[in-house]
Amino acid sequence: MATELDFRSVPVDEGDGVALVEAMIDEMRQLYWDVGDGLDLNSPDMPKAGPAELGAPGGVFLVGYRDGAAVCGGGVKRLPDGACEIKRMYVVPAARGRGLARVLLHALEDAARGLGYAVARLDTGPRQSHAQRLYEDEGYVAIGNFNGNPVATFFGEKRL
Repeated sequence: MATELDFRSVPVDEGDGVALVEAMIDEMRQLYWDVGDGLDLNSPDMPKAGPAELGAPGGVFLVGYRDGAAVCGGGVKRLPDGACEIKRMYVVPAARGRGLARVLLHALEDAARGLGYAVARLDTGPRQSHAQRLYEDEGYVAIGNFNGNPVATFFGEKRL
């Protein structure tokens, strides 16, 4: 059951944090294989989401564990205007279809509130309509491209 997750703050560049992010990046490369020379989420023209952004004091990276196994993860980073951005959301393929993405999104929003944020933003690409539906179902309203992401087609914002 999705609600039986233990969320822990972990470094995004170590252990389960880096494993989940690498799996997410690999999946995005496969999904967007035909974008330019291939999608590179760490290229200079993409929004930053590394240890400096997804760590203290303004950010966090959460991993959701079920029975000791890391099954999902995502981060929160500070934006220049004082809002936050939810980044790198990922659910391992074997755990999909059970509502974990929604539970993860709620955990990230709770973490953002705990860090003092009143507004959360996020984005997703044109081949992730399931993610866009989730975000809209959870109250994210469409806004302009707030982060300069050249690949995303949906940019959302929600008051926390």
